[in-house]
Amino acid sequence: MYRYDAMVFADLDLSRRLERAEGQACLEFAEARRRLYPDSGATWIECAGAYAVFDGVDSPVTQSFGLGLSEPLSQASLDRIESFFLERGAGVVHEVSPLAGIETLDLLCTRGYRPVELSSVMYRPVERPVRKDHGAIIVRVAAIEDAPLWASVSARGWAHEHPELQDFLEQFGAIAFARQQGVNFIAELDGEPGATGTLCLHDRVALFGGASTIPEMRRRGLQTALLEARMSYAFDRGYELAMMVTEAGSQSQRNAERKDFRIAYTRTKWQLYRS
Repeated sequence: MYRYDAMVFADLDLSRRLERAEGQACLEFAEARRRLYPDSGATWIECAGAYAVFDGVDSPVTQSFGLGLSEPLSQASLDRIESFFLERGAGVVHEVSPLAGIETLDLLCTRGYRPVELSSVMYRPVERPVRKDHGAIIVRVAAIEDAPLWASVSARGWAHEHPELQDFLEQFGAIAFARQQGVNFIAELDGEPGATGTLCLHDRVALFGGASTIPEMRRRGLQTALLEARMSYAFDRGYELAMMVTEAGSQSQRNAERKDFRIAYTRTKWQLYRS
């Protein structure tokens, strides 16, 4: 099995790979929605090396990835991407790596964009984890018939403090489960499903996401077992880099750092505001 042993620097090349991997995961989400809901209008384009994804007017997936990383961002390219969103009634939002450069950020400011969110883009080499005894916890890859269960457990974890979002989150989870290059995992404690996680796989980058645990099973080691199982899965299939995105400075970031993830860069989400 081919392994990746070269040192990886937090530079432009790494940012291109990581942003491409997350953009790919988002466009596959839109494609999954379109398959499940043909009238949704979900679609995507590639422009100037960036992915622009429309998954619905209010969807958090509706945004772009990779502006200014593959080629300099021009007024014409930004015109096309903005039109893609505006023609569908959506706001214009871009996830922008600092490696896109001052010229990209200056153009966004000139065009009326404001920063609205910061996130930590994190990475580490994919390595075979040391096998540990997790007691009564079992982690398995979810089969197609597990889709409703996976979506339900995921939604219960995310909706704990906002039960009114349960139905929305179950639908969101069902779409996430249906991504073509996604692999979905379930962790069970004493035979009871309690936590979920996903891997989105692209160009030897394994994006770790979908981490959700139902309230009554938190702090029992389920997410640790899920991370180890996903790392092992990625290792066995020759993936090189593990990727994770968290809120900047959050507990999730600290948890990832405890698992040897490093911050590649702090990314800014920019939204278009017009007077």
